[in-house]
Amino acid sequence: MSERSFNIASYMDARAAEQPDQAAVKFPKRRGDSVDWLQLNFRELNTLADEYARGLIQQGVRRGDRVSLLVRPSLEFIPLVFSVFKVGAIPVLIDPGMGRKAFLSCLERMAPRVLIAVPLVHAVRGLFRAAFRSVEVGVTAGGTTGWWGGVTLEGLRIASDEPFESLHTARDDQAAILFTSGSTGPAKGVVYTHGIFDAQARFIQEMYGIEAGEVDLACFPLFGLFSMALGMTVVIPELDPTKPAKADPAKLVHAIQSQACTSAFGSPAIWKNVARHCQRVGTRLPTLRRILMAGAPVPARLHEAFSGILSEGAEVHTPFGATESLPVASIGSREVLRETAARTREGAGTCVGRPAPDMSIRIIAIDDAPIERWSQVRELPAGEIGEICVRGPVVTPRYEAEPEHTRAAKIVEVDADGSEHVVHRMGDVGYLDPQGRLWFCGRKRHRVETSTGTLYPVPCEAIFDEHPDVFKTALVGVEGEPRIIVQLEPDAKKAPSKVAVELLELGSAHPHTRDIRKVHFHPSFPVDVRHNAKIHREQLADWAARR
Repeated sequence: MSERSFNIASYMDARAAEQPDQAAVKFPKRRGDSVDWLQLNFRELNTLADEYARGLIQQGVRRGDRVSLLVRPSLEFIPLVFSVFKVGAIPVLIDPGMGRKAFLSCLERMAPRVLIAVPLVHAVRGLFRAAFRSVEVGVTAGGTTGWWGGVTLEGLRIASDEPFESLHTARDDQAAILFTSGSTGPAKGVVYTHGIFDAQARFIQEMYGIEAGEVDLACFPLFGLFSMALGMTVVIPELDPTKPAKADPAKLVHAIQSQACTSAFGSPAIWKNVARHCQRVGTRLPTLRRILMAGAPVPARLHEAFSGILSEGAEVHTPFGATESLPVASIGSREVLRETAARTREGAGTCVGRPAPDMSIRIIAIDDAPIERWSQVRELPAGEIGEICVRGPVVTPRYEAEPEHTRAAKIVEVDADGSEHVVHRMGDVGYLDPQGRLWFCGRKRHRVETSTGTLYPVPCEAIFDEHPDVFKTALVGVEGEPRIIVQLEPDAKKAPSKVAVELLELGSAHPHTRDIRKVHFHPSFPVDVRHNAKIHREQLADWAARR
């Protein structure tokens, strides 16, 4: 008997059969001060995905073809992605916000045969021929075709009375290439298999108790694929996905309240603004059962803020991971506020929780060189800071067309039975506590080596973040000298010179920060595009060196 299909599109086939009339996706259409919510139920969404899939086949799209998707969030986005999975093609998802040069470089390396994009992207193909030279099939989304030819998204649809049979895929068949944000190094294409997507869907359901029929606010639209696969209605809010921190919190709150959302996902930068808005106007969000915050450490004060905004029993969860492995671990706000927040404020790092199902987390001695075999590592005991390494069903096997980066990030572990497994080096540092919880201390490359020892960003920054006039801080090193860079709150009460004195007093009270003797004030930290939360510390270090 053949193995079941692991094609993530099979989840959508099941939802259409089991919940045909439930809303699958809702998308806002603004009319002045009011919003209309366009929607597709699961039957309509799966039918549309089938129509796109037939059209892709007619256009000559084959199993294994790489499909670059450069379309704006829309009602059609999710069925379009599922249609690519249905035909066995491989969606390539590159964040256009990473900058033109980096984006074109990523596109050229991936060499997609199929381009599904907005008219503007097609129009510039003639200007950047090298990056687009692999494209043979073009689909224009949200407009009409021009000199580039091809077919429109509407013209791609082919109706039929018979359902489209999603291609059977095995666990290890390649499913997609998802790019890292490029916030801590060059953006890299991460290879996902259908088995990894399947495991992620199972993990998310098990870890957070998600039930079919719930309603999810997807502030990162791609994450909505998992929500929908699990039978949730996905609400796509009004926000620019390349600038999530600038999203209007009032519009997000309106979406949650008007659509009775039970779940929500987004970066801490989004939820900081939502919390402030709710506190300012006295609004609560009683329908939410959970908020998932990911992309950067979540400060304890944000957990505290939502404890007064959510209903009793609801919780903020902070899944920890990376594009290369997600989820790795998770913790909820009740445990944070009850047990770990006080330690975080004292500089112990940020507790990101216990391992996800079937995931193994181990800490090894910090080494910047590649490590080929697990037998070559030195594993550290609980309580000792080192590099975080993970193994399990959601660990991705490699970077596409990046052998050197793969060698630097992957270790082969051989079990007693001779089977080989990939261990991923997260590029993060941290430690395990006696309860088996993981504590995050920052990126390995952001540690600061001084004459008296090694300083890690998160434990140091936590001390200075306690000042009421501080919005965020960043530890950087300038020729071995540790410095703290500060972005003040917009409504800071004290002058920077006074704040600097008080920050140095705070630092002097703790052994790991007493050697930090220089403070710089920066008007607005450079952050990543995807989450608007990861600080570009290298840029800040260069800036500080010029002060």
